[in-house]
Amino acid sequence: MATVSGITVMLSCKNVVHDRHWLAVEYVWVLVPYMTYDIYVMYLCHWHKSQEKRILEKKHSLASVWSFLLQERLMVTHHLFILIVLTPITQHFRGELGDFFVGCIFTAELSTPFVSLGKILMQLKMQDTLLHKVNGILVLVTFFMCRILLFPFMYAAYGRQVGIPVYLVPFRIPLHCNIANASLIAPQLYWFTLICRKAARLYSGSPAHRSR
Repeated sequence: MATVSGITVMLSCKNVVHDRHWLAVEYVWVLVPYMTYDIYVMYLCHWHKSQEKRILEKKHSLASVWSFLLQERLMVTHHLFILIVLTPITQHFRGELGDFFVGCIFTAELSTPFVSLGKILMQLKMQDTLLHKVNGILVLVTFFMCRILLFPFMYAAYGRQVGIPVYLVPFRIPLHCNIANASLIAPQLYWFTLICRKAARLYSGSPAHRSR
């Protein structure tokens, strides 16, 4: 849904700065409960895994929550950044500018179903199947396109709109836009590195390595 909404917004905004589309505003209210719910689900997964490892912590206790925050600190920070920082920006502080770029950010979710399917296949002990290998390729391609190349694409789109080379765009847009983009792409680069390492084990390692 996020990707379809994002593509719809992008195709509708011929002027990447000033054109408007209602989905760029309204769909954010779908993402907010989703991100909130996802944090809670991640906590539940962490707690159940702890129980399997005989780490007896009471559900919803301070100790279990703190353990979860320490282990998943990057993912939780990513979600909270979207909820606390990006949501007010998209809904209020950007005014009536940049619906095209909000749509671009929506498309980043294209890789999520494939990442989730990979985890499901691991849980089902299907990491040696063809389906898992094909899904791994889809994770690499969609993650790289929609979470890494997305940012140069947005800079290039702005450069085309105002008639300047892409390398000059960072110097022509407000500083806070560059800071926001850097904050968004930094964890994506880290996660993509992890995905590449896992892919290397998947396609060249032993079954023992693939199960990690």
